[in-house]
Amino acid sequence: MKRFLFFFAVISLTAGMVYAEVPGFYGTPEGDWDIVGGRLIQRDASAPRAKAWMMVPQNGSMIYEFTMRYDGGGEDGHGGAGLHILADDVPKGKSWGVGDSWLLWLNYDVSPTASGVPRGLSAQVYKSSNNKTMEIVKSISLAPFENIAAANLYKDVPVKLTFLANSGRVLIADPTGSSAGWYVDLPGARGDRGMYAAVRTNGVQASFTSPDVNL
Repeated sequence: MKRFLFFFAVISLTAGMVYAEVPGFYGTPEGDWDIVGGRLIQRDASAPRAKAWMMVPQNGSMIYEFTMRYDGGGEDGHGGAGLHILADDVPKGKSWGVGDSWLLWLNYDVSPTASGVPRGLSAQVYKSSNNKTMEIVKSISLAPFENIAAANLYKDVPVKLTFLANSGRVLIADPTGSSAGWYVDLPGARGDRGMYAAVRTNGVQASFTSPDVNL
């Protein structure tokens, strides 16, 4: 199983580590992205579709592992961040989707307007069909975890997602380590592959590192 570490230690193969170079990261015209001390930072809290992606072959089961930290901008009661996986293409400019891919999304909205998005803290799975079309396929409330999230608001939160290619299932590790975690099935994703992965934010400042980077 391949291991994808966002940020520098990218893929661990049987042959050893393959390291991504900084020029491998790209962003759309939306967002203010920078790399400081091994941390990928998005500073524009007003950007609704800020993305940064990297070309990385994804074929078979994969582990996506990184840390994510909220750095501000959610004072208006709305914001989100997440990860696109198994993308076959990336946009050349402003876009809603990221090629043919899946987006695993963490959302906070005190007054949601999108159909099916719960109030407060929630999580969604989006299916991006192309750079212009993306739809919610699953959505759940995370209201029971709001107090835990608030207590760790400005801390690096470990994220570990395991995509099982033979079933199209994503295993989600519990960042607190207090449970076995959760899973979500991606409809029709069995055997999916891709060439890109991307982090994105909506209306917040956030930063990402590899868990292997010492800050």
